[in-house]
Amino acid sequence: MGQADITKQKTLRRETKRPLVLVTVMLAMFMGAIEGTIISTAMPAIVGELGGFALYSWVFSAYLLMNAVTVLIYGKLSDLFGRKPILTFGIIIFLIGSILCGMAETMEMLILFRFIQGFGAGAVAPIATTIVGDIYTKEERAKIQGYLSSVWGISAITGPALGGLLVEYVSWRYVFWINVPLGVLAIAGLWLFLHENVEKKKHKIDYPGAILLTVSISSLMIVFVEAGTNWAWTSLNTIGLTGISIVAFFLFIFQEQRAEEPMMPFNIWRERSIFIANMTSLTTGVMLIGISSFLPAFVQGVMERSPIVAGFTLTSMSIGWPIAAAVAGRLLLNIGYRTTSLIGGAALILGSVMFVTLTPEAGPLWAAAGSFLVGVGMGLTSTAFIVSIQSTVAWQQRGIATAANMFMRNLGNTVGAALLGGILNSSIISFMKKNVADGQDLSLDTTNVLLKETERMKLPLELKEILQNALTNALHSVYLVVLVFAVVSMLFILFLPKKEKTAE
Repeated sequence: MGQADITKQKTLRRETKRPLVLVTVMLAMFMGAIEGTIISTAMPAIVGELGGFALYSWVFSAYLLMNAVTVLIYGKLSDLFGRKPILTFGIIIFLIGSILCGMAETMEMLILFRFIQGFGAGAVAPIATTIVGDIYTKEERAKIQGYLSSVWGISAITGPALGGLLVEYVSWRYVFWINVPLGVLAIAGLWLFLHENVEKKKHKIDYPGAILLTVSISSLMIVFVEAGTNWAWTSLNTIGLTGISIVAFFLFIFQEQRAEEPMMPFNIWRERSIFIANMTSLTTGVMLIGISSFLPAFVQGVMERSPIVAGFTLTSMSIGWPIAAAVAGRLLLNIGYRTTSLIGGAALILGSVMFVTLTPEAGPLWAAAGSFLVGVGMGLTSTAFIVSIQSTVAWQQRGIATAANMFMRNLGNTVGAALLGGILNSSIISFMKKNVADGQDLSLDTTNVLLKETERMKLPLELKEILQNALTNALHSVYLVVLVFAVVSMLFILFLPKKEKTAE
């Protein structure tokens, strides 16, 4: 780090009201984090009112796609133009999307508005985390990043509970509108308490790279959602879009190598610790969305519990997450980031095993215990990775390095929502074909009935058992895939270097 950068960072720390900025950053992250857990709890009610169970996974995929694509763009723009204006822009777009989502009248409208919401959400987590890296010293980061990681846990505690209460006593539309006051407060805090010294010069934004990445990820996600359900795996649509995705990805790599200011500087990936951390974030991202997206549907549709009970099975993940994140700060200083990550990887595997063995008879407590263990694993690994990455790179690359890790997590969420949603849908269809008698007109959308208590009670016992068995069988397949990704995560962690490299 050059002397000018050190002086700049010291000036920033001196002028900025750090405790108040930290509160503001945590509020912004909470707004983004709670979105994932609160909508998971509300989805059964949304599908029950709007219909369209076949589009279930698209509600998550639309949001996560835009989040994954824009996170790198926002990270780069924040390095070029400052954290404050870019984060403010992202929050405003997120709030516009949230208001529109709450006004949706059809599932198609909701999916469109989720694209808008996700476009803004891509700015929140990477820039908020980078701000903390800017204003705190290396010695302080382990503890502070633990606080930030715990935000995801706290949001998961309040999100499902709040989502369940809003669905049961008000309307599912308020799970989106609740973002508005949080976003307004976060913007106010940014402009009141954060002071930046941004060097003004002309920059060349990597638009071709952003477009190619969008095309590559979008094509792949559509394949995962549609293939095996509406398209055959060998159909022209599947093969064509897969080909487009691969070609666009290789063109993206070529573009990044020749761009003057690349959206993704690949030199940071040459550091083994960063490469392993990013690849593990990809696999844990798939796990996380697999659990949070589909568990409420199982608890409500098969176990026949209320939205509040379904929400609390996810809440336990958030209890494990902040506890582990807080402990991770101390563990990193005492036993190192590799051993801390290994403990987290073991917790992820144990939690996944509990989901694979989950049955309707096991009840919500078994599901909650599995969620808790996965939360512990996420809290330990995510905190260790961010602290390691921000220590490994110099100040000038901290924004894009942090965004790259967030991008891989988001990419895992995006691919996971599409892949696991496709597995869920195709498994349900396959089960129905094998177990439904001729003359019974059942489709994927028939599963909607399970998610609305009044309609579920009217079902003939035999038909209800077929639908519940179909959903149970499909979710078992989903959680087997989640377990595979947990094992792969552990294998990646084993390759982390024993000694951590530091840039300062």
